[in-house]
Amino acid sequence: MAQPYLNALEELVASELPGIRGLVCKHFFSGAALYLDTTICASLTPVGFAFKLPEQRCLDLIESGKASPLRYFGSSPVKRGYVLFADASGLGKAAIASYLKECLAHANSPDASLKKLLPSD
Repeated sequence: MAQPYLNALEELVASELPGIRGLVCKHFFSGAALYLDTTICASLTPVGFAFKLPEQRCLDLIESGKASPLRYFGSSPVKRGYVLFADASGLGKAAIASYLKECLAHANSPDASLKKLLPSD
């Protein structure tokens, strides 16, 4: 079941983010995840397309109604620092590429690098 998500994510990365070193797509739950080096940046799963973004950006997208908080499972807690677009097909390639570039920039930011050293919640 995860293979179609992995294939779709790999195709997106190849077409929209060519030549960026350190990008790897891997199986993730029943879908796929995009990693920059060892940092997860996005996931494409049966629940939708999720992007790891700065906290305020996540809040803005959720408050605007464009995205929702990410929960990988119904009873799991909200995954902080991520937004979910349940209908990924409704986003369009340009919007997806923009969010991917934004989450990669966030993964490369000094704040994100510092967070790698801190305990996660």
